[in-house]
Amino acid sequence: QVQLVESGGDSVQAGGSLRLSCAASGYTNGRYCMAWFRQPPGKEREGVAALYTTTRQTNVADSVKGRFTISQDNAKSTLYLQMNSLKPEDTGMYYCAARAVGPFSYCYAGVGRNEYSSWGQGTQVTVSS
Repeated sequence: QVQLVESGGDSVQAGGSLRLSCAASGYTNGRYCMAWFRQPPGKEREGVAALYTTTRQTNVADSVKGRFTISQDNAKSTLYLQMNSLKPEDTGMYYCAARAVGPFSYCYAGVGRNEYSSWGQGTQVTVSS
């Protein structure tokens, strides 16, 4: 089981930027889809971005394309979500998630939360207009 701890959430003005971090430990064979989800107040949790740890292939949701970037450090111990041009609708609790996958996998941001087995506790992002 992968352990995940998010940080970096904050309150910002619209148009601002934030970088979220997710410290990961407990990897086994190293092939994982890592993802960021968010849950706006009163809404369902939705996938925002995903990354395949072996190839660093990434995929982001259409709602954040061009504004959010997912990445991982060389040691594969920290996952990042760089968020630029933030909008009030980006407000929500942001979660890091992980799931073990096979070789030659492709990680999609739109994969449902039920597919992920490991979750962090979340970090709050609030964007004011």
